[in-house]
Amino acid sequence: MKSLFHFAFNVTDLDIARQFYGTVLGCAEGRSTDTWVDFDFFDHQISLHLGEPFKTEKTGRVGDTLVPMPHFGLVLALPDWQAMAKRLKAADTAFVMPPQLRFAGQPGEQHTMSFCDPFGNPLEIKGFTSLETLYNA
Repeated sequence: MKSLFHFAFNVTDLDIARQFYGTVLGCAEGRSTDTWVDFDFFDHQISLHLGEPFKTEKTGRVGDTLVPMPHFGLVLALPDWQAMAKRLKAADTAFVMPPQLRFAGQPGEQHTMSFCDPFGNPLEIKGFTSLETLYNA
């Protein structure tokens, strides 16, 4: 069964959200009102509502780096991940964890990067040479 996720969360400014999710991340805008906007988040639906963003804490250990929890993100094919990293760098994104390779030569080898949107909502983007290796242990 193929399914898509829907994730709704808070932001404090829809115009800034449109700039970041639409322009920087390249997500197509969907429906909206004066209090929320939907985006096609790489074939999944995110709904950004005006409100207080959720509280996070740097409690997730990724190697030697503590990353904000909870967080959400994407798993991309490596060329798409590389293009995303290039767009984020061009936008002067402040990375929690800069683009890097983890588990080189091991099962689950992946490229990863972590950052926050302009409202402090944390995201992690992973890139795999083959998406079939996502769950390799």
